[in-house]
Amino acid sequence: MRYDDVIIGGGHNGLTAAAYLARAGRRVLLLERSADVGGAAVSTRAFEGVDALLSRYSYLVSLLPRQLLTDLDLDLRLVRRRYSSYTPLPGSPERGLLVDHGDETVTAESFRRLTGGDEAYAGWRDFYGRTGAVAQRVFPTVLEPLRSREAMRDLVGDAALFDALTTRPVGELTSEVTTDDTVRGIIATDALIGTFASLSGSDLRANVCLLYHLIGGGTGDWDVPVGGMGALTGSLAAAASAAGATIQTAVEVTSVDPSAGEVRWSGGHASGANVLFGCAPEVANRLLSAADADPIDTEPDVEGAQLKVNMLLSRLPRLRDESVDPRAAFAGTFHVNEGHDQLEQAYAAAQAGRLPDLPPCEIYCHTLSDRSILGPELAASEAQTLTLFGLHFPARLFRADNETATKQALAATLRSLDSVLAEPIESVLALDAFGQPCIEVKSPVDLETAVGLPGGNIFHRPLQWPWAETAAEVGTWGVETRYDNVLVAGAGARRGGGVSGIPGHNAARAVLER
Repeated sequence: MRYDDVIIGGGHNGLTAAAYLARAGRRVLLLERSADVGGAAVSTRAFEGVDALLSRYSYLVSLLPRQLLTDLDLDLRLVRRRYSSYTPLPGSPERGLLVDHGDETVTAESFRRLTGGDEAYAGWRDFYGRTGAVAQRVFPTVLEPLRSREAMRDLVGDAALFDALTTRPVGELTSEVTTDDTVRGIIATDALIGTFASLSGSDLRANVCLLYHLIGGGTGDWDVPVGGMGALTGSLAAAASAAGATIQTAVEVTSVDPSAGEVRWSGGHASGANVLFGCAPEVANRLLSAADADPIDTEPDVEGAQLKVNMLLSRLPRLRDESVDPRAAFAGTFHVNEGHDQLEQAYAAAQAGRLPDLPPCEIYCHTLSDRSILGPELAASEAQTLTLFGLHFPARLFRADNETATKQALAATLRSLDSVLAEPIESVLALDAFGQPCIEVKSPVDLETAVGLPGGNIFHRPLQWPWAETAAEVGTWGVETRYDNVLVAGAGARRGGGVSGIPGHNAARAVLER
């Protein structure tokens, strides 16, 4: 059959593109290889016989522009977290740093207790005050054609900070904020989520990742989707279907011929005036190759580097720091062994081919902000969900023997977590219908298999600066390819990565403006 637009990949970006294009009156076909749409933004009953819908892969929302919610009439509610983070002091976890958005005096006193003075907090406030101004100017541009680096620098208005963020390694930046290793690490972790890089690396990959974390929503806040990530993609799918888009699941596309806009799969084919890849560029390249077409992207390094662990607890664990309520500590991002030097040591170990001995990781508890993902009985109890994100676990460490390496990585990660708790995390794990602990772990290799993330890379490829890096890109949408009728509508686009819908929106705009 002939369509205006064929979209390959039913993750949140593909669904966003489908909704925009169908609402513009175009005939749209979306093909998804899995049985359900959503990609990595799904909610799942992960534990047998347990009524809890966990956000299995992605879990928070920062980069999703509110304009998309309005444009597409999405039925989604986002909750702002009061607490930004809690960080037990590595080696002395009876003390910790609580960052409380709701009470600045609490945060100031927590900094004072941890660092022994007010200098670190002053540096912290200055840094985030200045980067907050950058976010307010940069974030609105992500739904516009690309500007040049010079134009973005002028727009930001703080040339010194812009140059520092974009030309000097993150480790240097944090050293000018404070000399405190723990505080430097809290800032630096936002430069490493999904990114395998050294904080002193001249490749500046950590800088790009940090910038995206800083600009989200114009504030850098990470919000909780009520109902879990599946509520977002369910709403997007409903919007696309209501507008007339055809969505087919359990369809494994086998080839794409750009010359004819022809898309083939086992038992069927379709053609479109445009083909939009909501999947990773590496996947798109394989499909083009199957039709003897040239690749759209030649990025050689797509390796992911994270361990994803989901848990259901019977209750929150006790902290060694008795001055902080666990409900406050786990309501934001709970940092575990993420001091600046610890992050660099873990990177060095992984780079040398070893799993980190004391893996840096961070935790988020969805149910402290939203208990709607729990069934009535669980919601009435003390049960809580935990999502743990482990850093510096590159896919290369799991390729030879994924099962063994994953078990070793999980054991090391739980030891790391236990080092800052007053009781072992395994002692408060809930049990499933078979009496097994409610814990699941996904390595980068598992993510590659389950949701098509090459090398387990949650961004599909290394993140790119959210502006044009060549004169030819200025004025484009950052989704174009060598083929006029083929666009990148997934996280691999410029201004991709994260749960944002930005690439889907921009690919649709590129189509509609032709």
